[in-house]
Amino acid sequence: MSPTETARTTTETVDTDAGTARITWLPAKKPRLVLAAGHGAGGGIEARDLQALATALPAHGVSVALVEQPWRVAGKKLAPAPKTLDTGWRGLWPAFAAPGLPVVAAGRSAGARVACRTATELGAHAVLALSFPLHPPGKPEKSRKDELLGSGVPTLVVQGGHDPFGRPAEFPPGEFEITEVPYGDHGFAVPKKADLTQDQAMEILTAAVTAWLDRLL
Repeated sequence: MSPTETARTTTETVDTDAGTARITWLPAKKPRLVLAAGHGAGGGIEARDLQALATALPAHGVSVALVEQPWRVAGKKLAPAPKTLDTGWRGLWPAFAAPGLPVVAAGRSAGARVACRTATELGAHAVLALSFPLHPPGKPEKSRKDELLGSGVPTLVVQGGHDPFGRPAEFPPGEFEITEVPYGDHGFAVPKKADLTQDQAMEILTAAVTAWLDRLL
């Protein structure tokens, strides 16, 4: 592990069995928990939802760890198989747990699947699933509901109202909470004709996550 201090953040590289990963830490002044958030298969930590949470949560006592999986650090364009993503996440977990605080496993899209699959094994306090890909677009019969329902810990899903990977109404009943971001697509982008702005959509997301985390601890 090799930490490098910057003005507001700390960047840490971590060697895992899947390759070298990177964590960008956005620490709270008086942290009460760590939210470790992974990206999806089509992008990195620059995703609008991850950035919105990284901006909002430290003021509420939540240290945010934005995670770049080894394939992104290596500059590859395609994500590896789910098993390899899980291997990378497992290798990062000791760094998340190092502050000695409860760790909420989070991720968007493929990262949400990773968080759900490994939560019980790694001792996650809870799971935050952003844009959980319930099924491939247009293929509802290929459901991934078992991954979500199998997290084994308190779970919050935040889903765009127009997400082609699964709209909120498509989700099965289960031991999880779900919050809808109206009009949002898989990246929580809202169309210009919507009756809320992009900033308002992100406020819905961050407010829901903040309130849920406050209830956890």
